[in-house]
Amino acid sequence: MIRAVPRGTGHYLPVRVVENAEFEKTLDTSDEWIRSRSGIERRHFAHEGEKTSDLAIAAARAALLDAGLEGSEIDAIVLATATPDQTFPSTAVRVQDAIGMRGGFAFDIQAVCAGFVFALAQADAMIRTGLARRVMVIGAETFSRILDFTDRTTCVLFGDGAGALILEAAEGEGSAEDRGILATDLHSDGRYSDLLYVDGGPSSTGTAGAVRMSGQEVFKHAVIKLAQTGAAALKKAGLDTTGIDWLVPHQANLRIMTMTAQKLGVPMERVVVTVQDHGNTSAASIPLALSVANAEGRLRKGDVILVEAIGGGLAWGAAVMRW
Repeated sequence: MIRAVPRGTGHYLPVRVVENAEFEKTLDTSDEWIRSRSGIERRHFAHEGEKTSDLAIAAARAALLDAGLEGSEIDAIVLATATPDQTFPSTAVRVQDAIGMRGGFAFDIQAVCAGFVFALAQADAMIRTGLARRVMVIGAETFSRILDFTDRTTCVLFGDGAGALILEAAEGEGSAEDRGILATDLHSDGRYSDLLYVDGGPSSTGTAGAVRMSGQEVFKHAVIKLAQTGAAALKKAGLDTTGIDWLVPHQANLRIMTMTAQKLGVPMERVVVTVQDHGNTSAASIPLALSVANAEGRLRKGDVILVEAIGGGLAWGAAVMRW
């Protein structure tokens, strides 16, 4: 069996760091209020003129360096984002050009915060079927461009950033002992589309719009659905929660991550947490967390990693991989 095996990771964060205290100047909020409800202490915002593609390109170059590869050796790019540079062309082709990838193909995928998991599933399928041998999966966002800075319930939660993971085809035996992506599990339910959305778009208002969220409702859906999809992905892989070395959840809210880990029976010391420094970077949060953990030497060859995310749609899913 052909498996999609991790080859390299990379990430990029804009230079500008925004501490919680900065919001106290313009909003009825405080550092303590934000920390207690989300676990977020700071986040990064792109500077004026810095685009999603700029963040993605930097993360892609870091992943290539980590993998010891050139851009010309990548066959495909799948880029997850809800904040593209333009309506078209895709942000992925900007990355393709910048890294010197002259062949293959590149495209964007949009499932908001679950985007990276959906992109990972696409990359896995392409590698398994022989459509590509090496695929770079990127999550990149400039959510600061679509925030309403008068809404304290949303603007304090999000940040900008990018993360990249390079997957490479390798032979496996078809067992849970194989390295690479072992299983994926994807879902969406449009009945809940009004719980988390952007109130604009090319065919509706002709504007980018701003994030709107029913926080408590999203919270309730998130804990239940993340635990369910994580367990389902593990079952597909022939594993259970006792086999998890690392849980790398979408970095949206520390309380959601803690409760989901409890439902899965994973101790918090086995959960990769970066939300305190990055905020919710939507599709970028999982690859960003993976890259940080890899750079710190926490991920070891053979480790079983469960990634999971939920976002607007509602769309949610999980993937199990052996590092």
